[in-house]
Amino acid sequence: MRHRAAYLAFDRFPSSKGSAVHIAQMADELFGFFGGGLLGVLGGGDLPRYQREGDREVARFDARIPNLLDRAEAFSGWAADHLDPHLGTLEVVHVRDPWSALPAVTAPGRRHRVVYEVNGLPSIEMGHTWPWASPATLGKVRELERFCLERSDAVVVPSRVIGGAVRGLGVPEGKIHLVPNGADVPDRPARPEGAPERYLIYVGAFQPWQGLDVLMRAFARLADLDGLRLVVCGSVPERRAKPVRRLAERLGVAERVDWRFTLPHAEVAAWLAHAEVSVAPLTGCARNLDQGCAPLKVIESMAAGVPVVASDLPAVRELMADGEHGRLVPADRPAELARAVRILLEYPDEAAAMGGRARRRIEDGLTWARSRAGLSAVYRALYPASAAR
Repeated sequence: MRHRAAYLAFDRFPSSKGSAVHIAQMADELFGFFGGGLLGVLGGGDLPRYQREGDREVARFDARIPNLLDRAEAFSGWAADHLDPHLGTLEVVHVRDPWSALPAVTAPGRRHRVVYEVNGLPSIEMGHTWPWASPATLGKVRELERFCLERSDAVVVPSRVIGGAVRGLGVPEGKIHLVPNGADVPDRPARPEGAPERYLIYVGAFQPWQGLDVLMRAFARLADLDGLRLVVCGSVPERRAKPVRRLAERLGVAERVDWRFTLPHAEVAAWLAHAEVSVAPLTGCARNLDQGCAPLKVIESMAAGVPVVASDLPAVRELMADGEHGRLVPADRPAELARAVRILLEYPDEAAAMGGRARRRIEDGLTWARSRAGLSAVYRALYPASAAR
């Protein structure tokens, strides 16, 4: 097969992480628009290196290379090899990161357009996830980002804050398209088996910027609330939770925390739907403030009709309003976080009303259908006649 479209991402797919949910939605829209395509992603484990699903091909890079930058460089070369057979027919290559973008923007005799979807900037994130990276290394990554963004035809961002960070790299305003993250708004699912009677919930990964340490310290301040538990639905394997679990033990809350790891998305939705409060304690670090984010945990909690207590960051304010859909509290303040949760629990009728308004907020403007329509508009602007073929 010779494809008209390709989607490349230096992310494992499928997985239980929010990035995989986003990739599924965006890739479906791309391949629906162009009649199929090539999906190049990370693999590993029991995922096949190659599979074909009708007019779609999925290729997975699964080389075991311990060093992150060496692995990213190898992925770029692998992606170039997989794009090469399709260079005569490709019209759009949609990428999520500089490692995917580099082979797309430098392809020999390039005829295709490149849509660069910026959900994060490794030059900022790596300073938090890979602390031994030198300033010189991060500078080289920043130059790679600039190089790829400059040579892309359209840049898609999920939040205005990330759009501002991209403009700071020299990308002109007219090239940037805001396509927010979304969520489905399902009927209320059945209560998960074994769910506590009353619980708070955290959904997501355990990187330092997620604020799990702040959440544990806040939960320790709620020890007087008999029967209240914290459910942590981790999107990563159990071994990644060791530091947070040790902290929970030191704080004396370990016996009140229930851990669930890498659950299917539908099961996470059920846990969300029956929680009393969902918590998103994002920290006030450069990753969340300068780069920005578009937290799916907030959107999916709102879609489930659950009030959210989240850090008062610009990217979060794009999604929810304080007192309308939940509560916004200063980042990195366990006492403030605990106080906001306590007030919602003490006024359940008002908390339920906030959850209802949050759900309507998603229905009215932040569904995946609307996000995909926004992405489709970007493709139509690049290739007005493509949808009619």
